[in-house]
Amino acid sequence: MSTITTKDGVEIFYKDWGPKSAQPIVFHHGWPLSSDDWDTQMLFFLANGYRVIAHDRRGHGRSAQVGEGHDMDTYVADATAVFEALDLRNAVHIGHSTGGGEVARYVARAAKGRVAKAVLISAVPPIMLQTPANPGGLPMSVFDDIRAGLAANRAQYFREFAQGPFYGFNRPGVKTIEGVVDNWWRQGMIGSATAHYEGIKAFSETDFNDDLKAIDVPTLVLHGDDDQVVPIADAGLLTAQRVKNATLKVYPGYPHGMCTTHADVINADLLAFVRA
Repeated sequence: MSTITTKDGVEIFYKDWGPKSAQPIVFHHGWPLSSDDWDTQMLFFLANGYRVIAHDRRGHGRSAQVGEGHDMDTYVADATAVFEALDLRNAVHIGHSTGGGEVARYVARAAKGRVAKAVLISAVPPIMLQTPANPGGLPMSVFDDIRAGLAANRAQYFREFAQGPFYGFNRPGVKTIEGVVDNWWRQGMIGSATAHYEGIKAFSETDFNDDLKAIDVPTLVLHGDDDQVVPIADAGLLTAQRVKNATLKVYPGYPHGMCTTHADVINADLLAFVRA
C-alpha cells in the first residue's frame, strides 16, 4: 500500500494513478467514506490522460485508526502532507460533502502554484449548523441524531443512511441500487467509529466563510436541488456567492450522492471545467 506518515506519526493511505507528468486531479472524499468513493471519477480521468490522486482521511478507509485529530485543520494538514510528499503542482482539487470543506480550506491556504482550480460538490461550506449568524442552517438536533444512531448501532445506521437520503433511494419511483448501498456500507464500516463520531462536529460546525472568501482560483460549485443531507439553500447557493471566481451549476432532482447515481453527467461536467 502507498502511505505517508504525518508529523504526528499517523499513517495516511493514498492512491496515485497515471503518468506523473500529467496534470494532477485530486479527490477528497466525504464522511464516513474513503477514497474508494471516487473510483468511477478516477478511472474516468485516468482514461482521459490525467494523473489521479485520492487519500483516505485519518480514521477512514485504510488510514490509521487514531483517537485524535478528527477536526478540519488536522484533516487539511494530513492532506497537505500527502500532496507535498508527491510534490503536486497545478492540481485540480475536487471535494464531495465533507471533502468539499477540506478542499475549501486547503485551497484557501495553499502555496502559490499548487492549485489550478477547485470543485466543490454537494459540499458542506459555508457552515452546516444553524447559528445566529447562519439562521438557515440545520439545528444541532439533526447532528445529535446522527451521533445517537452511530453510537447505538453503527452498522444498521449506515445501512439505512445509504438506503435512504444519501442517494435519494427514499424518493418515490427511485430504484435502490443494492451494490451502491453495499459499497457505501463497506467503506463506512472499514473506518473507525471514533473518527466517524468526532467527524460529525468537523463537518457540521466548521465555519468556512473566511476560506471561501480567500479562494482565488476558478471554482466550480455543483449541487443537487434534492440534496437531503446538505441542503442546497444553505450550502451550494451561499458558497457560490462567497467565492469570487465561482461558477454554480444546480442539478434538478439530484441527490447528495450524485457523483455515483449520475456519474455520467457529473464526470462530463467536471472534464469540461478542467479542460476550460
